[in-house]
Amino acid sequence: MTKITSYRDLIAWQKGMDLVVLAYRESSKLPSDERFGLSVQIRRCTVSVPSNIAEGWGRQSTQDYLRFLTIARGSDFELLTQAKICERLGYDGDWQEVTSSAEEVGRILHALIRSIRKSSVPPPTDG
Repeated sequence: MTKITSYRDLIAWQKGMDLVVLAYRESSKLPSDERFGLSVQIRRCTVSVPSNIAEGWGRQSTQDYLRFLTIARGSDFELLTQAKICERLGYDGDWQEVTSSAEEVGRILHALIRSIRKSSVPPPTDG
């Protein structure tokens, strides 16, 4: 097993970066009237996934790290919803591929969050 020394070593971040590329590619196929609508929303929430993973890592606090990982997971859910909207509206693009990739990132983030919560020692209580 490879030692994790940077957020760039995290599978969640790597897959999140792949998801950004995929979402940008597919959102570029949206109609021009969605340029300032769904396209921008898709790109913002997708970029938020690896960005929040990195920012949480940089905070160097387990509590902050978990908070940013849950924000990343929320952005991933946002993307899932927007991909479903594009699919329902019949917009060009492989929205099923976006969905599958986002679901994979979500599972990885969920496992990472769960693992960190299990390994975290709760703060001492007075008493």
